[in-house]
Amino acid sequence: MPTYELSVILRQMSRPDMVATLKRTATAIFDKGGIIRKLDNLGTKPLPFKTSAHGVVHRTGSYFVFKFDTPPAAIDELDEEYGRDVDIVRKRIYRSDVSAQEEITCTLHDEMLPPAYREDVRKMIATAERNKTKKVFQYNTGLDYYPFQK
Repeated sequence: MPTYELSVILRQMSRPDMVATLKRTATAIFDKGGIIRKLDNLGTKPLPFKTSAHGVVHRTGSYFVFKFDTPPAAIDELDEEYGRDVDIVRKRIYRSDVSAQEEITCTLHDEMLPPAYREDVRKMIATAERNKTKKVFQYNTGLDYYPFQK
């Protein structure tokens, strides 16, 4: 089963109501055969702009991120179910790219080396050298001379 991230903004509500909404959200994932790997609470913040959802204007919201595994066929059903939930202001489901997450192997000895001797710093310098381009002014006028005084 692929890994997904569900970003949810809940309307501003009391703590017991928020817990009930999160349980409802988690139960929907479990009912579709999913497994929740992680739940992050990003806090209650003002929304970047006032948002209208289910006929009510919201100015603040509680941000949560679920990381879960579920069959791909269940994603549309989850999206529809969360769209009908009146406590959810905004929701978005992203597929996590596991191949993009490379394993980092680093030792204390590598980190204690001066920057010029570290392998990752050498890679950054090599990339910067490759990307250097000199801008050379070309007249592109078709004339053999520069028509303005130099």
